[in-house]
Amino acid sequence: MDRLSSLAKFKSACPFLGRTKTTTLRTLATSASPRLPSLSLLTEKATECPVMGPALALRSSQMAQSARSYASLANGADLDSFHQRQGIFPMPTGAESVCPHAKAGAEAARKAAELAKMVNRRRAKVATAPAVPTVLATPKVSFNYEAFYDTELQRKHQDKSYRYFNNINRLAAKFPVAHTGSVKEEVDVWCSNDYLGMSKNPVVLETMHRTLNKYGAGAGGTRNIAGNGATHLALEEELASLHKKPSALVFSSCYVANDATLSTLGSKLPGCVIFSDNMNHASMIQGMRNSRAPKVIFKHNDMKDLEAKLKQYPKTTPKIIAFESVYSMCGSVGPIAEICDLAEEYGAITFLDEVHAVGMYGPRGAGVAEHLDFEAHLRAGESTKAIKGSVMDRVDIITGTLGKAYGIVGGYIAGSTNLVDTVRSYAPGFIFTTSIPPAVAAGATASIVYQKRYMGDRRLQQINTRELKRRFDAMDIPVVPGPSHIVPVLVGDAALAKAASDSLLTDHGIYVQSINYPTVAVGEERLRITPTPGHTAEQLSHLLRATNEVFDRFGIRRKSEWEKLGGRAGVGMDGPKVEPVWKDEHLGITDGTAPKPLAKGAKSVLDVKAVRQAQNQIDELLDSTTRAALANGQLSTGLFNPTAMHVPKAITAAA
Repeated sequence: MDRLSSLAKFKSACPFLGRTKTTTLRTLATSASPRLPSLSLLTEKATECPVMGPALALRSSQMAQSARSYASLANGADLDSFHQRQGIFPMPTGAESVCPHAKAGAEAARKAAELAKMVNRRRAKVATAPAVPTVLATPKVSFNYEAFYDTELQRKHQDKSYRYFNNINRLAAKFPVAHTGSVKEEVDVWCSNDYLGMSKNPVVLETMHRTLNKYGAGAGGTRNIAGNGATHLALEEELASLHKKPSALVFSSCYVANDATLSTLGSKLPGCVIFSDNMNHASMIQGMRNSRAPKVIFKHNDMKDLEAKLKQYPKTTPKIIAFESVYSMCGSVGPIAEICDLAEEYGAITFLDEVHAVGMYGPRGAGVAEHLDFEAHLRAGESTKAIKGSVMDRVDIITGTLGKAYGIVGGYIAGSTNLVDTVRSYAPGFIFTTSIPPAVAAGATASIVYQKRYMGDRRLQQINTRELKRRFDAMDIPVVPGPSHIVPVLVGDAALAKAASDSLLTDHGIYVQSINYPTVAVGEERLRITPTPGHTAEQLSHLLRATNEVFDRFGIRRKSEWEKLGGRAGVGMDGPKVEPVWKDEHLGITDGTAPKPLAKGAKSVLDVKAVRQAQNQIDELLDSTTRAALANGQLSTGLFNPTAMHVPKAITAAA
């Protein structure tokens, strides 16, 4: 009990003593070690402690020394006299059995030997174990959080992957022009995801103003508690109609939509396995991680690799194939129809991310899946019925965003009624998040309706993209080949990409963001350029001259130089010619109906019929008298028409 009382004093300092019951400590202290009987189980346990272990090693050496000099307190004559009086002189063999002094000395020697043996065994075990960082409990010293943050940030700086955010403020009346941190310094924006300029479309702004005036700024709660209104339901109905699916569900962003849907399905489907393209977006990867379902990664757009991996699982095993239509950093397009074929053959469902494609492809802007059956969907017009056998109909789950081509914010999924209801009922990312504001929902609905009924914006965007790629190629500027609207200019070095981006901004008044690791692989750093229908011919020429000057000044490799090195990221490499998703006949090039790029003060087109239809969609909720001017084609402001000849001046410093 005295020993246990002594141990109790150290419970606050020792984690082991603190969490171990007194009864357990008593048992350990009074039970002999089966391997070393002279030691208790508690002593054996103590040899494993990073604090007590070294102390016991020291104690064992002290005990051994004590055993060797046990009789040193009395001289030899005194000991002989003592033994004679006790009748045990001369000392027989095995004297420790009758002599208390010899017995104590022998016992001390045994304990010292066994303790040393235990400590040595522990040391040998630690020496052969893999190195693991050990944090010792130091009650008086806290973890240095700030030093940890600083170390992590220094790593980012050292590998050139640290992200710098430029202060860019897009101007509704002049977009794609923006001002920097100074309202007097204007730049051309060439990397926005507002692909069609819908964030400043008059019908979108007018709808949002009307909704804001009637319903206020915020939604007031989650969809389950006071945040489920008519504007949200109307938006979901419009999205379901867009993709010709029975149901749709709106989220605060498509990152959340992807994460919530994949994590919910992956965790709910029994024994589910998720097959993921190795270039999938971080939101999809996070959803797979959160699901804790097994993940099988297949090579980018490689159907042979995907099929080989699908074959390894029984058809009865639930499977999800997750992939994208347009991959935003390289501009490649997924083989949607071929993936649907494999899904049907091996019993999987398809999860298609159309984030960078909705609004941009198809006769109604529903994405690449719609575009692959362009003529059939064009003939079907506004019918909400699915076209059986079409690629879009074969895809089980479509996800998209409201924050890119549609110019607002938010994300969504579209699919079967039961699928959507399952996600609605189980996904924490939907259930516990405040719903998007009514004005945002109404503005998104207006944007979708407008783009469903007017193809001119996405056609002109594709024409501008073609022209930019053609002229870059003529200048030997290395563009990663792809069939989409993305124009990735290969730099191949993180520091150079950042320097090129900074120079374009400060020296030429052009904002193009550099893209570095981990968004793209090391050695494939690039400038990501996205033309819009609002960029003028003069702005395009300015971009070409500026890019050429920056490449010359920094010595950035040209396409021909990459070819000599064997190529990188598809640049300077042999392969089949890449054909654009939009064919000449889709763009109106073959019949002469293609829209003309803006030049010499030409104004952007605002389609009045599409405006009326967008307004009609929301008039049941809003006062229709406030929208008469737009419907009659009378624009009271120049919101949709940029200044005729904007040539930005060089600015003094990066914002």
